[in-house]
Amino acid sequence: MDIELIKLSLDDIEQVRVWRNSPNVASYMYNEREISPSDQRNWFNSINEEKSRYWLISYDEKKIGLASVTGIDHTLQSCYWAFYLGESSVRGAGIGAKVEYNVLEYVFNELKLNKLRCEVFVDNDKVIKMHEKFGFRREAYYREHCVKEGKKLDVVGLAILKSEWDRLKSFQKKAIYGE
Repeated sequence: MDIELIKLSLDDIEQVRVWRNSPNVASYMYNEREISPSDQRNWFNSINEEKSRYWLISYDEKKIGLASVTGIDHTLQSCYWAFYLGESSVRGAGIGAKVEYNVLEYVFNELKLNKLRCEVFVDNDKVIKMHEKFGFRREAYYREHCVKEGKKLDVVGLAILKSEWDRLKSFQKKAIYGE
């Protein structure tokens, strides 16, 4: 079964809030503050569809996480992306790679941008390696970029260009989907 990215709707924001508040997800966010239902509604109502896209990740017809593209800038021809799996039972099943492939295709073929960026805590080696496997390169090192629980944390900025993705996508598709 393949993954599907489904546009986030108001009906889904409570599930997203539950995932986002879980320690397994919150620990990888810049802010671990508990999100209330009203905070979640305010966030959803503030989404600017010209600058961002949010999707539920569905696998085997079950909603399991969230993916997003934010900071869409047609002048700079770039944006940021992020995702998380809220259902821990599906971690390690290759779903992250499928999400990444689909987001890369969307950004470069639908939005027609030139650069996709992301930020990852420096100690999250597994996610950094996954992005690098897809062709992302380290472009920035943000020292003490975030403070969590009184600890200053460094962040790695990664990016991939459309030309790099064009060279790698058939290899990635075959590795992920066997095609």
